[in-house]
Amino acid sequence: MKKINFTKMVGAGNDFIVIDAAPGLNYKKLAMKVCDRTEGIGADGLLILDKSAKADYKMRIINRDGSEAEMCGNGARCVAAYIVRNKKPRKKLFTVETLAGDICATATGETARVQLSAPTGYQPDIPLTVNDRGMRVSYIDTGVPHVIVFVDGLEGIDVAEIGRVIRHHERFEPRGTNVNFVEQVNERLVNARTYERGVEDETKACGTGSVAVAIVAYLKANPGVSDKKAAGMNIRTASGEILEVRFDIKEGVVSNVWLKGSARFIARGEYYV
Repeated sequence: MKKINFTKMVGAGNDFIVIDAAPGLNYKKLAMKVCDRTEGIGADGLLILDKSAKADYKMRIINRDGSEAEMCGNGARCVAAYIVRNKKPRKKLFTVETLAGDICATATGETARVQLSAPTGYQPDIPLTVNDRGMRVSYIDTGVPHVIVFVDGLEGIDVAEIGRVIRHHERFEPRGTNVNFVEQVNERLVNARTYERGVEDETKACGTGSVAVAIVAYLKANPGVSDKKAAGMNIRTASGEILEVRFDIKEGVVSNVWLKGSARFIARGEYYV
């Protein structure tokens, strides 16, 4: 029997098991076991902190179903707080290698900020047919693919059912997509619920989804904007926590994207393989 030291963390309602990399571990199988909410510890995903040849640290993200994600905003904040508490980095702002590219991160206590890679592939007003009903959605890649659906009456939306259909829609093959349902509250705040690819269900929050929602909601509310410093939107997640997203727009291109929110330590212990 092998013992693995773990820390359980939560970022805005997304929960994770965080471990240091160790030789000989099958991370796919481990993630499926530790994330099981009955026979494991229970989490949305497994985060592995490893050494990097090009950044200060490296983060791997394994979803509950064993698939590896390119990026996870809430997970990145948790890893940032974990690094500050356990690794005592010399730099206040450090870099973390991910499959979506290197990101910058910083943390103070249980609050963390991460700078994500610039979004790509923005497509507004895509016509879709879902369950024999026509709708228009937006698409953007914030490290992982996201669809945004603006709705009225967010609480009444069947996120799991409709999200599952859009997630597997042929329009977004072969990668599939995460799906965010959004309701505008005011010019600075939107409510969002997310169906997450890899978890294959609604989660209480999604960091990259909140970034996607913030950018698309801002562009929708400010058509024709070409230059803006520190633009942003606040996203109220299904957990009730509000995440802050800030970014720059220069000549119509979004860059310098920052996500701020909680990264709480829940427990630590030993998991037996």
